[in-house]
Amino acid sequence: MKLAFLMHPVKEMKASLKFYRENLGLEEAWREGDHTVALKLPGTEVQMMLEDEDEGLPGGGVFIVDSVDSFYEQKKELLKFVKDPVDIPPGRYAIYQDDAGNPIRIIDMTKEG
Repeated sequence: MKLAFLMHPVKEMKASLKFYRENLGLEEAWREGDHTVALKLPGTEVQMMLEDEDEGLPGGGVFIVDSVDSFYEQKKELLKFVKDPVDIPPGRYAIYQDDAGNPIRIIDMTKEG
């Protein structure tokens, strides 16, 4: 697993982008429609991803794995998955919780080749 993003759920994307751009000087790295925007964190490869998330979960890390489906199959009896694997533009995505209830999001890039 490799940390890819710090995910922050937001209520209003436009207001949140304004905050991070004007107050912290972060620049947009990429976006997916109007509901997901990644910002560059200076001096690191890690990005902050803002998302209009409807999962009702707090923010946290998003980690890249080789295969979300393989990870899920190997760990589904050991971990509490709160979102089973689903398709996303670059690949697959799932969420499980640690023993304190913190969400841990995993993605793979299987659609990017």
